[in-house]
Amino acid sequence: MEQPDSGAGPAGAAGGAAEALDRPLPEGVRHRVVALVSDAFGGLTVSDLPTQLRQYARFTPSRRAKFAGNAMAAALETDPVFRQRIGERLRESQPELAGALESGAPPAAADPVDVAAAAYVLRPGGWVKLVAAAGEEAQRADAERVDEETRRELERLREEVDRLRVQTRSETERLRTELEAARKEAESLQRKLRSAQSDVKRGEAALRRSAAEHETSRAEVQAQLSAAESETRRLKARLGEVESALEVSRRTAREGRSIEDMRVRLLLDTVLDAAQGLRRELALPPALLHPADTVEAVEPGRMTPKDIAARALSETDPALLDQLLALPQAHLVVDGYNVTKTGYPTMPLEKQRLRLLGGLAMLAAQTGAEITCVFDGAELAAPVLLAPPRGVRVLFSKPGVTADELIRQLVRAEPPGRPVVVVSTDREVADGVAKAGARPVASAMLLKRLSRV
Repeated sequence: MEQPDSGAGPAGAAGGAAEALDRPLPEGVRHRVVALVSDAFGGLTVSDLPTQLRQYARFTPSRRAKFAGNAMAAALETDPVFRQRIGERLRESQPELAGALESGAPPAAADPVDVAAAAYVLRPGGWVKLVAAAGEEAQRADAERVDEETRRELERLREEVDRLRVQTRSETERLRTELEAARKEAESLQRKLRSAQSDVKRGEAALRRSAAEHETSRAEVQAQLSAAESETRRLKARLGEVESALEVSRRTAREGRSIEDMRVRLLLDTVLDAAQGLRRELALPPALLHPADTVEAVEPGRMTPKDIAARALSETDPALLDQLLALPQAHLVVDGYNVTKTGYPTMPLEKQRLRLLGGLAMLAAQTGAEITCVFDGAELAAPVLLAPPRGVRVLFSKPGVTADELIRQLVRAEPPGRPVVVVSTDREVADGVAKAGARPVASAMLLKRLSRV
């Protein structure tokens, strides 16, 4: 590779080798050095790179500066050959700056940080002073920037204080106005209070008058009650006299009725004799049907009531559920987890719910009955995201309310006379809904019916 200023370069490097920094490289200069190395990095072959930097050969300059900055800075400091190669790339990219540094006359208009970074890479004579001067310049610029920011912040705080002062004055005026309004309102309330106290006193006086009038009325009522009691005693005595007279009248009537009884007996005998003569004259046959023959009962050889009961549907026969759901306006209420944990307890709760609701949707489509499925909300860690199937109402109990209580509330909400069927094996639930007028059925019956869907 062609090396311009070959005589100045090695001599500068030899002179720079005798110099060394007595303090850490300023942060701004270090960042600029890493950027120079990262930009020059791409112009080198993999074999020209130190071993620890070859893994970053394919990185972009920005990613190389981000992830390999420390490694490049360390290699530039400890590897003279690598530093010389980077210096050659710097001479090619910035020949004027490199020439000015090696001649010992850096351009006055150049950025001190750029001059210090190039001097750190090229190491001409006096490079340590250039780096130190760049650090001092950067510190001075930082100090000026901090002073400027402090001045702007101070101006902002002054403006904020003025604004707050104006706002405080406005707020004080507003509060003074509100205080005056509150004082006027308090005076109005005091006037109303005095008026109310006067009304209370008048009411108390009226109450005392009412109490006196009530006492007078009570005395009058007491006198009327005493008079009514006296009249009641007189009427009871009169009633006793009337009852005695009635008893005498009854005895007299019984004595006079004996003649009438004799006449009735004679008339009855006449009628019986006439009936017997009529029967002989008409030659009526004897009666073949007796009153006992009109009473329904089971005769020998026929089915007994036990036989008829044996033909009734079982409590777990799905046909019984079909008969109940065929009733007009039937409402089927299902204790969800009671049914699923009876039929398929090993499945997760979510799959239990989906399987049961799928079967209930098909049952609703077949029967047309109203179906409500109730689940216990206490077992839920979070709200259930569930789209209820067509024809099935899905309810979860609220916190602090069990599914059993929710089922009883649903049954009590129905009007008397509507057929309500509750599916649950829980004895307490079955007894409670039965008292409310619903028909409890076992979970096994619904599971058998759903297995046929």
